[in-house]
Order: sequence, then structure tokens, then C-alpha cells
Amino acid sequence: MRIIVPMAGMGKRMRPHTLTVPKPLVPIAGKPIVQRLVEDIAKVCQEPIEEVAFIIGNFGEAVEKSLIQIAESVGGKGTIYYQDQPLGTAHAILCAKESLEGKLVVAFADTLFKADFTLDTSADGTIWVQQVEDPRPFGVVKLNDQNVITDFVEKPETFVSDLAIIGIYYFKDGAYLRDELQYLLDNDIKDKGEFQLTNALENMKTKGTTFIPGKISEWLDCGNKDATVYTNQRYLEYLKDEQGLVASSAKITNSVIIPPSFIGENVVLNNAVVGPHVSIGNNTQVHNSVVSNSIVQENTVVKSANITNSMLGSFAVFQGTPADLSVGDYNVLKQ
Repeated sequence: MRIIVPMAGMGKRMRPHTLTVPKPLVPIAGKPIVQRLVEDIAKVCQEPIEEVAFIIGNFGEAVEKSLIQIAESVGGKGTIYYQDQPLGTAHAILCAKESLEGKLVVAFADTLFKADFTLDTSADGTIWVQQVEDPRPFGVVKLNDQNVITDFVEKPETFVSDLAIIGIYYFKDGAYLRDELQYLLDNDIKDKGEFQLTNALENMKTKGTTFIPGKISEWLDCGNKDATVYTNQRYLEYLKDEQGLVASSAKITNSVIIPPSFIGENVVLNNAVVGPHVSIGNNTQVHNSVVSNSIVQENTVVKSANITNSMLGSFAVFQGTPADLSVGDYNVLKQ
């Protein structure tokens, strides 16, 4: 089994947190979003992971090294491909065409999920979906009475279905997918100005490929600050019974940690109340403060603050009392 992860987007809705790090490497409960995604996919697959291919922009050597380590953590080989222009989902996947062979899962790295099923690898293809209130921003599917997908519609302006495609797909034949994607590019077939995966899926369906929906128990978005903070909250709830959420190297003085919370290596808490639903990265210090429902990344200092529903980047310094923050890396705020 191969996992293909397109993640070359700039993450503009997550700025300032994506000015210094790609969005898929923003941490959720102590691990990067993309690592959570790859691990969750590996859990529902019945077969060993042979390779994880990442399609990225010019993210730098350190990021590429981290991605290779993520692939190796689930037993696979890590491969890096590049997408130089944002030309659509079909184009992004085809950037990894050398890895489009055999059984594979394609997963876009801006979404996480929770599911209580094992992937049926005998199916031609599985498209994971979730019911949504407003389907207009999404690609959606229509089903027949046999629970087989009959139509793919990209961002419908009028209602056709409320089953949104969450961005995770299984294909039994990766080479077949590769050929259908290449056909779109060779014939300049676009939808809304871009090469769309849904067009390739529609062509495959017309040729007799049977796609079934994969239902999930929860779809967790990481598109902006508020959504990412909420996703962190939900993940901490899933992990609350696991050991090791509070690192043994953390120095905790006259402080209270309200679970579920994640406290990284060498964190210093002094006269602080932290939690619930807080993730604090390695080497961060929190003094004389109350922090709840927030993500504070690595090597940051928080003093005399009362913050909630917030994200603070790495190497930031914050001293003050605002209650809802989005502070990027290397910022210094005092009040």
C-alpha cells in the first residue's frame, strides 16, 4: 500500500503560522498534522505501508527530512515530489506519477478524520465523505440505492448532495488513476480553471469503475486558526486515556494541568493553570498565566497572560491579557 500526500499549498488562511512552516507541519496534540494523517490512514489499512509520497513546494531541507521520518515511522519509504504551480488537485497528484502504482490512498494534508472501520482493499475505489450542512464549498457525491457513487460534482452552486468529499481516496489500481490524470492534462480538461481529480473520477466511473463511499465518524478541518484549535481539542479527547501526554522532563512548579492536555519535553510551568485542551510544545515556558483550549508551539514564553482559543507560534514571547490570539513565530507582544 502506498500513501500519496499532496501538500504544496501555501496555507494562506493559517497565516501567520504558515509564514515559517508549512501548514501540514503545524502541531496537533504534539504531532504535525501530516503525521497524524499518515498514522490514521495506516491504522485503517489492512496492508503494510510500502511508501509515503509527499508532494510539496519549496519547503527546504529540514521539512523534507521531517517528512521522510514520518514515512519511516509507519514502516514505509519516504519520497519527495514537487509541485511548482497550483494547477488543481489532479495536477498535484500527478506530480507523484512515478509512485502511482498498485494500491494507494491519496490524502490531502489539510484534513484529519476519525473512523471505526478497516479499509476494504478489494473495492475498485473508495471516496471518503461526510455529510455537511452547506455543500457548496466542496466536491460532493451522489449515491444510488446500492450505496454506489453515481456522480461527482465539484462545488455545486445548486443542491445535488450533502455528502462532501473530505479529500481522502483509495484506489485499487494506481497506474489506472495515473493514466486518467494524464489524460486530463494532455487534453487540457479543466473545471473552474483547474485540473480536478473529480473529472478523472467521473471518467473512471464511466468506464465501469465502481466507487463506494467511506463513512467516517468525524471530519476535522485544519483550514484556519479556529478550526485547528478545535481539531487540537478533539484529538486530545481521543488521546486522553493514553500515557505520555505530559513529558517526564517537564518542570512543573505550583501549577495545575487540567486534562486532556499535551505538555512537551522540557516545558516549564510556573504558577500556571493549563488546560483543558491545551498543547504546549517543547522548551516552552508559561509563567503566572492561565491557558485553556489553545496551541502553544516550541521555544515560546508566556507571562502574566490569560488566553483561550488561541495559537502561539514558536520562538514567540507574549506578556499580557488578551483572550483570543493568533500569534506567529518570533513575535514579541507585551502589555
